[in-house]
Amino acid sequence: MGEVELSCRAYVKIINGLLLSSSSAGGAVCVTDCVPLLHSHLPLAPITQLALTQVDVWCAQTQQRIVGYYQANACASDCSPTPCALKIADKIAEQFESAVLLMLDGSKMSPDDRVPPIVMYERRDSKWILKDKHTIMLRQWEETQAIASQMLESGDHALLVDFDGHLDDITKDWTNQTLNSKIAELSSPANGNI
Repeated sequence: MGEVELSCRAYVKIINGLLLSSSSAGGAVCVTDCVPLLHSHLPLAPITQLALTQVDVWCAQTQQRIVGYYQANACASDCSPTPCALKIADKIAEQFESAVLLMLDGSKMSPDDRVPPIVMYERRDSKWILKDKHTIMLRQWEETQAIASQMLESGDHALLVDFDGHLDDITKDWTNQTLNSKIAELSSPANGNI
């Protein structure tokens, strides 16, 4: 498997969910967005299956594809994949052979960290193994950190809607177009970023 690139839009929304790409199959995996699934750490199989199906249909309509799964564990110092994370990642790998599993390392989440607090796994020989950290890119990491901080300070992070929240209130948009617009605004060159 080649390189993996994670966009600002995807990073800012990461908690637990699906990684998306608008690039074609083959070559580097460029994660351009993500769909948050659940705001709890309980593995809810029916909701997850429904989300996978609905996100897959939406991806087909928007020229995207599901390329991986991401998760932050309840314990900040634990960045190892849970059985649920492995199962979801396996399901994605059935459809996309270069699928990735991204775990957040909560112990390294601070504004001063010079390296993204992520641990990435790739599937080889039916097993998920740590990916070489030199093949993972997050362009403009400092700008991405600044945007995430701005969103927290302004309260814009409250705009984030996960799939579970959408099921509670179907008027909420799980594709997060409002939040995506805010991220694009903050990351535009006119604002001195990216």
